[in-house]
Amino acid sequence: MFKRIALLGAVAAAAALAIAPVGGAAKPANPGKGGRCIAAGVGTLVSLGAIDEAARGQLDYAPYGTNGLGLIRLALPTGSFIPLSTVISLHRTNPELFAWCDNV
Repeated sequence: MFKRIALLGAVAAAAALAIAPVGGAAKPANPGKGGRCIAAGVGTLVSLGAIDEAARGQLDYAPYGTNGLGLIRLALPTGSFIPLSTVISLHRTNPELFAWCDNV
């Protein structure tokens, strides 16, 4: 039950951020790609079984960086607990950082 609530919350947050402008953030090169990139990111977190941790702000993204699985194109130090809202914003402004955004 909690998993379903966390997933719905993450999807709702992703949808809200895909629609709402982020103050001061650079506009993505392809504005239509942002929403698809966010959806791909949420789907990836679900498939990895990490959506609950991400929704609670307890996901260490380091294992997904270039020093781990390489899904995020940054070398992240251990303990990279990044708020989900920040990660979602990065999908809009810097989709090139995320491997799952390449084909959306």
